[in-house]
Formats: sequence, C-alpha cells, structure tokens
Amino acid sequence: MVKKDEVKKAVQEQFGRNAEQYVQSQSHAKGDDLDLLVDWMQPQSNWTVLDIATGGGHVARKLSSHVELVVATDLTRPMLEAASRANRIAEAEHILYVQADAEGLPFLDESFDAVTCRIAAHHFPDPEAFIGEVSRVLRPGGNFLLIDNVAPDDSDLAEFMNQIEKLRDPSHVRCLSASEWRSLMDRHGLVGRMQRHRTKKFGFPQWVKRTSESEQQEQTVENALLLATDKQKDYLDMKIENGRVLTHQIEEWMVLCTKTRGDQ
Repeated sequence: MVKKDEVKKAVQEQFGRNAEQYVQSQSHAKGDDLDLLVDWMQPQSNWTVLDIATGGGHVARKLSSHVELVVATDLTRPMLEAASRANRIAEAEHILYVQADAEGLPFLDESFDAVTCRIAAHHFPDPEAFIGEVSRVLRPGGNFLLIDNVAPDDSDLAEFMNQIEKLRDPSHVRCLSASEWRSLMDRHGLVGRMQRHRTKKFGFPQWVKRTSESEQQEQTVENALLLATDKQKDYLDMKIENGRVLTHQIEEWMVLCTKTRGDQ
C-alpha cells in the first residue's frame, strides 16, 4: 500500500534538491514532443491552460506564446521558483505559478480549455485521482495531453522496470502501461484522439546522476541492471562494455484526449 503523504514528501525533497538540474536537463528542455504538443493541440489565443507538475516549466514556456494564460502548478515550491526564473530569463509571459497537488487541484470545475502533464505522472501515488481531477477542471470539449514514461503490458518486465526506476529515484511511484492509462481515461470521460508510443535512449551515467544522492546509489542501480535476465536486458536494449552499463532505453507514451462528458 502506497502511503501518499510519504510519497509526496519524497517528491518534494527530490525535486526541491534537484530543481535546477530539471530546468537545465536537455531531455526535458529539448524534446521534440514540445513542438509536437503544439501541433496536436492547436492552442488558441483565448485559451486558459493548466500545466500540471510543470517541473522545469518547459511546457508552460512553449504554450505561453500561443494562449491567453498558462497556470503552471507543481507540488514543490523550489521547483516552481526555478521554473519561474528560467521562464523570466527566456522572456516567457502569461504564466501564473501555483503550488498545487495534482490529486487535489485548487481550481473550480470546468476552469480550463486544456490541461497538460509531461513526464511527471509516474510520481503520483493515485493516478485515478489525478485523472479524475483533470476531467473535473477541464471544460467539455477541452483537450488533455499526457506524456509519460510507461511500462510494458508484460507484468514481470513492468515490475523490473519500476524497480530500477525506484532504485534510481526514491520519489518514483509507478509507471503505468498505456493500456492502464487508457482505462482510467475512459472511466473519466477522456477519449483518445491521437497517440505516439516510442522508446527513448539514455546515456546511463548521466541518467542515473540526475537523481543520485551518492556513488553507492549509482552503483546499486547499475548492479541491478547488470544482474538482469536476458529478457530484461533485451527489453531495455542495454549496451554494456567492460562490465559497465553505457546506455538503455525507456518507453514513452504521448496521448491527446478530449473531454466528451462530465466526470462520473
């Protein structure tokens, strides 16, 4: 049983400690999904958009020149402060920063024309509460765009993948599979319109250091990968040389939904 308060405290500690690293992270700041989300959503100049778990503020910055207002929320105040600084330097305007929990948003029903959440939902202890809140604050006909790392449908591989993520980042809760996300969205009146499923290749040393607290932790993660079964290594497409992990891959799912009815 996941203890929500403990998880959220771990998230605040993790992202508060590494806020600037997430702002500067090239995988977060330069992903082609930032351009793609604009192409898919076709944001309008009169929209009010909610960006949940804004992190380094990259989505908020990307959308801010296309809409009337972006409300960027995050559970972690230092993360919001770092995002605000970076976006001011980039001269991004029309962004309001609000500290908020994705599973209990402080906004009225049907307040937003669109909602986004990018590479964050695997930190949420109650994904259904999150999706329920997205549906609640989204206007009928509004867009919801989710991007996150996802687990495979194979339960053994999914458990292994999440174990590695948890070793690397104690604030990680669980990557759901795309089919699990679809089920939650269907239950809350969010109908998929477009999707992209891809794999992302990471240099292991850089990936593990972004959330590391010690060399011992980094070694623990690497040892777990080196001891993986052939099936697990194949799934992660691991490249190993001289007993060291060089690269591996993670699945990512991007989906655009429309709210077609009220939450039930």
